[in-house]
Amino acid sequence: MSQITIIAFAAYFLAVGAIGVIATRRTKSITDYAIGSRNLSAPVAGLSAGASDMSGWLLLGLPGAVFISGLQEAWILVGLVAGAWINWRLVAPRLRQETAALENALTLPQFFARRTRFSGPLLRVMTAAITIVFFTLYASAGFVAGAKLFEIVLGVSYERALAIGALVIVSYTAFGGFLAVSWTDFFQALLMMGALVVLPVIGSMDVSVTASNSHVPSMGWVGVISLLAWGLGYFGQPHILVRFMAVANPVDIPKARRIGMSWMLLSGIGAIAVGFVGSTYFVSLDDPEVVLIELARLLLDPWIAGIVLAAILAAVMSTVDSQLLVASTSLVLDVGISTKYPLGLSRVMVVAVALAAWGIALNPENRVLDLVAYAWAGLGASLGPCVLYCLFWKGTTGEGLIAGMMVGGSTIFFWRNLSGGIFELYEILPAFILACTAIYIVSRMSPTSEGNHLGSGV
Repeated sequence: MSQITIIAFAAYFLAVGAIGVIATRRTKSITDYAIGSRNLSAPVAGLSAGASDMSGWLLLGLPGAVFISGLQEAWILVGLVAGAWINWRLVAPRLRQETAALENALTLPQFFARRTRFSGPLLRVMTAAITIVFFTLYASAGFVAGAKLFEIVLGVSYERALAIGALVIVSYTAFGGFLAVSWTDFFQALLMMGALVVLPVIGSMDVSVTASNSHVPSMGWVGVISLLAWGLGYFGQPHILVRFMAVANPVDIPKARRIGMSWMLLSGIGAIAVGFVGSTYFVSLDDPEVVLIELARLLLDPWIAGIVLAAILAAVMSTVDSQLLVASTSLVLDVGISTKYPLGLSRVMVVAVALAAWGIALNPENRVLDLVAYAWAGLGASLGPCVLYCLFWKGTTGEGLIAGMMVGGSTIFFWRNLSGGIFELYEILPAFILACTAIYIVSRMSPTSEGNHLGSGV
């Protein structure tokens, strides 16, 4: 990798560091740290939600899947766009309104407990535990993506590349909190979109190149439904939902939705195009998930290549920072590790969660998309039905939510470890359906099912 590329790459680090310093100075309380005192503008909310959603899998995992399996992988974008639109349209305004009304709930565990008037710590602790476990796995996917990038750019070993990436992300997340995460995600979203639009356009201009990976077997109906089912995951992703909760004014949500969905469409189509164009340049790659990196090195001026590589790092950082932040604040506010110094302890917990994710990421054989798929399903099926029931059914009880989390989480684990026939279906779909069923049945059986609709107008 040329020195010019490395200089452009380093300039990105400086920009992110400057944002982190500014945000740190504006972070004075745990409310600032966890949710930015509900003061996000529509553009920042829309783009930061998109960037925190579309992690390293957008620039590494999805292009790699298209490189291997062709344009049939585009079904995943259809499912994600549908799920994201429903999330913005139906969930965002209600969640913003009700979390503010319920004693300014800062986290999903607080929202669930106050919404159902559930006494005792079990509901909050279980919600926090699920969030932390799957976010640790999710963050490890980001660390793997970052390590692959640093390995190529800096020419260092995987282990050293992993350590560098983790250190950068943890530093500005721990000190700047929600504001640093949201502002950097806004900046990173623009960088990601630019790279995904420009690179396939430049690559497609070489008409002398012919497709080499265009003939692949059809994935069948199980594969198509599995890709579409990714859209169900949106309702249970705390790092996305917290953006809804933090919008300054609920009337800004439609504007934020339009901005976020436009970004998502452009970036998603660009990622698919990168994988397809890459298949016309390379017969095979040892690691298909680095197809964007290889294209950038082959086609672009060193300065532009550095910016594109920074965009990949942006994709990684924009999700991992959000996940570390949500997991750390949940440990402090919901598990109740300490209430004496919540701001300082939240920063310590960022490091603790990051270390756990780093340990998982130490295996260089891990695939970014596989790790993301597992974590996305776990959060989506465990927490998503709970969010929907709390917002749209007044009979929801704390006991019902606990049952839904247990059924959703356990189904994810067992289904993923089975294979053949129907078990090839993406585990989020059966787990989501079973979790919804469990919440309804147990809530109807609970003696506290009536009157548990504090803050709900349904």
